[in-house]
Amino acid sequence: MVHCSLVNTAQPNPNQGDSMHRAYPGPAGPFCSEDSKFYLVGGGIASLAAAAFLIRDADVPGRNITILEALDVAGGSLDAAGSAKDGYVLRGGRMIESKYVCTFDLFSSIPTLDESKTVTQEILDWNETMKTSSKSRLVRIGRRIDKPEFGLAEKDILTLERLAIEPERLLGRSRIADHFAPAFFKTDFWLMWCTTFAFQPWHSAVEFKRYLLRFVHMVSGFNQLHGIMRTVYNQYDSMVRPLRKWLDDRGVQFQFGTRVSDLVFNEADSETRVEGIVCEREGHSESIPVGPCDAVIVTLGSMTEGSTLGGMDRAVALDSGANTGSWALWNKIAVNRPAFGRPNVFTDHIDESKWLSFTTTLHDPAFFNLVRDFTGNVPGEGGLITFADSNWLMSIVLPHQPHFIDQPSDVQVFWGYGLHIDRPGDFVKKPMAECSGREIMTEVLGHLRAGNTAPVLDHAVCIPCLMPFITSQFMPREHGDRPEVVPQGSVNLAFTGQFCELPDDVVFTVEYSIRSAQAAVYQLLDIDKTPPAVYKGKFNPRVLFKAFEALHDL
Repeated sequence: MVHCSLVNTAQPNPNQGDSMHRAYPGPAGPFCSEDSKFYLVGGGIASLAAAAFLIRDADVPGRNITILEALDVAGGSLDAAGSAKDGYVLRGGRMIESKYVCTFDLFSSIPTLDESKTVTQEILDWNETMKTSSKSRLVRIGRRIDKPEFGLAEKDILTLERLAIEPERLLGRSRIADHFAPAFFKTDFWLMWCTTFAFQPWHSAVEFKRYLLRFVHMVSGFNQLHGIMRTVYNQYDSMVRPLRKWLDDRGVQFQFGTRVSDLVFNEADSETRVEGIVCEREGHSESIPVGPCDAVIVTLGSMTEGSTLGGMDRAVALDSGANTGSWALWNKIAVNRPAFGRPNVFTDHIDESKWLSFTTTLHDPAFFNLVRDFTGNVPGEGGLITFADSNWLMSIVLPHQPHFIDQPSDVQVFWGYGLHIDRPGDFVKKPMAECSGREIMTEVLGHLRAGNTAPVLDHAVCIPCLMPFITSQFMPREHGDRPEVVPQGSVNLAFTGQFCELPDDVVFTVEYSIRSAQAAVYQLLDIDKTPPAVYKGKFNPRVLFKAFEALHDL
């Protein structure tokens, strides 16, 4: 549970930010709240959070905030779409846990859609009712494994301990595989770790180290996924929609179908100021002037850029996506500006950052009954199920139903993904990336030893989604590859999202995006506040002792 001191449970003032007129001492001159305009590039959770923090913590009127988004919907990677008839689609879902202090801080101010409580309180209440406790974290040769042992050798544990204390600057751009013998990657510890967080052996040792420290308090229950929290519905319905409504109610302007292609800078006297935003809208190029008291907050990059969908009888096609959208913008503005980072570090390795997810909509309870009886968990209780001997390294998760607010009572939805998508399957002898939804479901049923698959396949709509950059944020990096939230010399520009630098915290989380938004607002407006500190269980002797016991299978 999150302690009450971590969150502000007060209900928001509906008029907050609309009647306050203050001058903000920004990094190089005031942002005058009555006249200043704030332009947020990208409509993902980072921009939505930044808008909320501007209103809540800086008293900026909502009407002075504009969010520019290329798509026709807000939420970014926290998406959920489709219908019961044609099939629902989730590109992915992010883990939540009790130490996501920035997330709970933000959503303690956001009412649920029915306004019965805050989103934070809804999440806390829900996870008191539906606690994650897997009885089948791994499935091997058609049999579930309850409480898998980690199986680590003493030299592996010593390496984990060394990584935990080694400075990041010494690790540099080294990869996880540079620090462990091949046997480590055959242990159940690695199997559970890599499928929970989507790590690959060639990913960043620095990010692996950060994850070890960030989630050390979860190691003792890791083999049953204890401590992982869920929202009542998918994260778009449970988090994005209430936040969007709160922003709408306060007059925040959303300009959809607007792709930002460049920023116009004035660079003089070692300062960098944005003076214009170049964007494309309805086939035309236009420029938005940015005044001397205005500010711009840009979400850098996108883990879901270039995503493509298949169908029940249609495989996906790969879209490189690096020359469009948010990546193209970052590439353009980073030229000759070292303080803006190095986007090519993250975009130029698609074969090492891609994987495939799939969302299956079912019009018959046979599959859910099969998995319930097989695993011993009801939907929503078990969490991620990994097929340990899958050539695709495939996992599925059956959430509590309904998973979509508008989902009919006789329809079920589940999600899954594979990490090794270029290998042939065990039951379908094709690479996962070349498979239709029907073939992916056939592979899932094969690992469950389902026998007669017709009752499931005849009532299923499985939609694959190929994402070329989904783990690009894990690519090996060194200092300077990711820019600071407010780059050195920047007067009215900040960066948010998964590709800016935040000490101690870990990417591929909602928490990272929200923390970056909070830091951007506080730093740009020189507010005398800081985001809540990252939880550091490494300083808690009890946490360390429990982790020690778990790593040694005691």
